[in-house]
Amino acid sequence: MNAPPILSLLILLPLLGVVVCGLASDRATGRIMSLILALECFLAASALFMFDRTSEEGFQLLENHVWISSLNIRIMFGVDGISILFLPMTALMFTFVYRLTSHRCSGRLYAALLLILMAATMGIFSALDTMLFFLFWELTLPPLFFLISRFGEAEDRQIAAMKYTLYMLAGGAMILFAFIMTAMAYANVTGQGLSFNLPDLIQERMPEDVQRIVFFLLLLGFATKIPLVPLHTWLPKAAIDAPGQIAALLLGLKLGVYGLLRFLLPLVPDAVVEYQRLLAMAGAFSLVYGAVIALKQTNLRSLLAYAGLSHVGLVVMGIATLNEPGLQGAVMQLFNFTIVAFALMLLATLLHMRTGSTELLNLGGLAHTMPVFSALLVFFVLASIGAPLTSGFPAELLLLIGNFREHPGLGGTALVAAITVAAAMLNWMRRAIWGEAGKGTIRHLPDLLPAERRIMIFIAMLVLIIGLMPSLVLDYTKSGMFSVALIALP
Repeated sequence: MNAPPILSLLILLPLLGVVVCGLASDRATGRIMSLILALECFLAASALFMFDRTSEEGFQLLENHVWISSLNIRIMFGVDGISILFLPMTALMFTFVYRLTSHRCSGRLYAALLLILMAATMGIFSALDTMLFFLFWELTLPPLFFLISRFGEAEDRQIAAMKYTLYMLAGGAMILFAFIMTAMAYANVTGQGLSFNLPDLIQERMPEDVQRIVFFLLLLGFATKIPLVPLHTWLPKAAIDAPGQIAALLLGLKLGVYGLLRFLLPLVPDAVVEYQRLLAMAGAFSLVYGAVIALKQTNLRSLLAYAGLSHVGLVVMGIATLNEPGLQGAVMQLFNFTIVAFALMLLATLLHMRTGSTELLNLGGLAHTMPVFSALLVFFVLASIGAPLTSGFPAELLLLIGNFREHPGLGGTALVAAITVAAAMLNWMRRAIWGEAGKGTIRHLPDLLPAERRIMIFIAMLVLIIGLMPSLVLDYTKSGMFSVALIALP
């Protein structure tokens, strides 16, 4: 018996909001209705915690309907111990983005584009048919292109939008080829015809030569979105040129890493083992590169982009360990990164709205004029570098243990790079908060408004709770279907 269609509702609610935005009489009505629908989506996503963490049955809350019968492509949704963490958090992030939207981005078009992006993101986290996943993956491109090119904050924002879109189109083409190859290999192995159904695909082992090709196609395809060096050049530009709230979503939602966990590991297990060290080296290179470049950044948004590049490299290294601490650390760090990087970029956006800049030369002395903002910035920076009692500490601890167990040399590299990123962020924070004021207007800046303060404190409390009780996340990652990432590994 199929479960109630909660997952379909999470996709249909934002799409309903697009219609509401089109029918709204003015921008204020459209914005309010969009905010309400995003909040309803969060409440619906919270119902997903009916998920049974003790079950060994596989994906739960399944919805399964025929879509294209001649190709055996289905509308199939489900959740496991990985995806269930990100659906409520995604809805919450979009709700906060709507609440903190600036007047310049408060029109109906902006709201509708965000709702389309929200629906596509929900689809990515819940789709279990590879073609359905690819549909939602590509559906994120049009709204992001227009959100960056039309509502961006720099004169060359169109270039940033085009660069991002071209990178994602190239990566998407490789993912599509990989999924077609897996379906054809399944047909050849079983003699049952094509299948794009993930639960079926992971039960059959493809020939090793096919696995190798699919491995590199999926790795390159998802690497453009993660991003990994040298496919990262769209990220720093998008972080500066996109609207601040959109940059926060780009930095927080690491859909490419989710793609590695969801599809790469279970679909091509033999190739993953064969190229395990290559995957670890790709992560390590991004980790070190991001850390070194972060040391030279004076713009907060650019600093966050390169620090994020470094952090995500550590996550990929955790995935490459193929052991439980490394994989659990990867998922938990991905969850922590979603919260903390999103919060830091929101703070950078709020600072830019007050000063017109996040350049260090124009800042200084923020502790005197914006004490609440400064305290929250300090807290989230500490969480991002893995300080104890924050959600970043158990995540980084698991990642380091997993890496030292599997690749001791790379584990040492990860530790040094993590310290380097911490130095870059702490130095920027020290100069911006306690340094000498860069210009006179800094002395008269308003602190966070009540609504901004409530949102940021809520996120800070979430970071503290998970840091104090990491089992709230780890119990889900240890649940039965977390083994989907390991089920076929030798």
